Amino acid sequence: MKFVMKTVVASTLLALAGGALAQKGETVKIAWLDPLSGLMAAVGTNQLKSFQFLAEEFNKKNAAGVKFEIIGIDNKLSPQETTSALRSAIDQGARYVTQGNGSGPALAIIDALEKHNARNPGKEVVYLNYAAVDPDLTNSKCSYWHFRFDADTSMKMEALTTWMKDVSEIKKVYLINQNYSHGQQVSKFAKANLARKRPDIQIVGDDLHPLAQVRDFSPYIAKIKQSGADTVVTGNWGSDLALLIKAANDAGLNDVKFLTYYAVTSGTPTAMGAASAGKVYQVSYGHYNMGGEIQKMAEQFKAKFNDDLYTTDIYTVFTALTEAFVRSKSTDPVKVAATLEGMKFKSFNGEVEIRKNDHQLQQGLFITKWEKAGGKYPYSPENTGYTLTPQKFFEPYVASTPTSCEMKRP
Repeated sequence: MKFVMKTVVASTLLALAGGALAQKGETVKIAWLDPLSGLMAAVGTNQLKSFQFLAEEFNKKNAAGVKFEIIGIDNKLSPQETTSALRSAIDQGARYVTQGNGSGPALAIIDALEKHNARNPGKEVVYLNYAAVDPDLTNSKCSYWHFRFDADTSMKMEALTTWMKDVSEIKKVYLINQNYSHGQQVSKFAKANLARKRPDIQIVGDDLHPLAQVRDFSPYIAKIKQSGADTVVTGNWGSDLALLIKAANDAGLNDVKFLTYYAVTSGTPTAMGAASAGKVYQVSYGHYNMGGEIQKMAEQFKAKFNDDLYTTDIYTVFTALTEAFVRSKSTDPVKVAATLEGMKFKSFNGEVEIRKNDHQLQQGLFITKWEKAGGKYPYSPENTGYTLTPQKFFEPYVASTPTSCEMKRP
């Protein structure tokens, strides 16, 4: 964190030397468009609180001297509702929008902003994507106005299968995913990567189920049991992961590893509890016990809300924006977008870079394992007494995947 502070201070001094910080005192409105109703409401509510909390923290000391204001709008996890929410956000003066739950709503934002920004020069809006991970969003559907701060589905699968390659006891894999773009991509990339890295591994099941609609996963668990799988790979999140793991524990499926993308999302740690110790893993850009400033913020968040700050790339969003405001001496989305392109900076998980070709953040990834909390890893989500402990860290180049983006710049 010392390096972060030095970088920020140095940037601020440079700006002051140029007679800048023209944006000091400005209010920057960021509209958050994600679910606050339906089965995924718990995740959305947590993430809105996370944005509001981190906005307050950054308001105390950000080097650009701006004040962040978060406008929360329920998009009901629907692309159509997202388009309406985006119009409302723009009407309320937001020049930055953020969203993360579901790649369908993400694509709706990209399409709408391409049209809006072309028709309204001087009123452009930038989309800061913190969790929608369909690789197409920075490939065939890439947009100059879209920046992704999470690692996409293919990047996470690249890291996960690199780790799986060396775990000899993995022999039979069952894929279960939500039936929308992200889940379909998890299945696709798992099969392709394992065929390349561990052709001896058998895929013994490949299920897709409706997103945020299944309330009882016991029929799926019965199929997993029957298949003889020793490992499940799933990109499920929210209620779809919590209920899947609950059903597995209820059925006594004790000898099967669950390799996940989102074991941190609301309700899932509680569903895992003691029964999942040693058998649930996660691939992610961070973990609960990162240390430094993000750890302090997570502890303050827990003290304030009795909830967990698990979507920590929101911190990266604020860090990137602050740095871009300082460097461009402006909060104008056009100038800020140009500055964000190719920008290298330090976040809580090390050196990161927004790749210029496609606006995909390049960052290191961790494989973590659900175990009893304590010692070096004391933070316990949802007061379970357990935590995710780091097993392996992959440098950014390991998980980096090529892009087919042909960026159309304004």
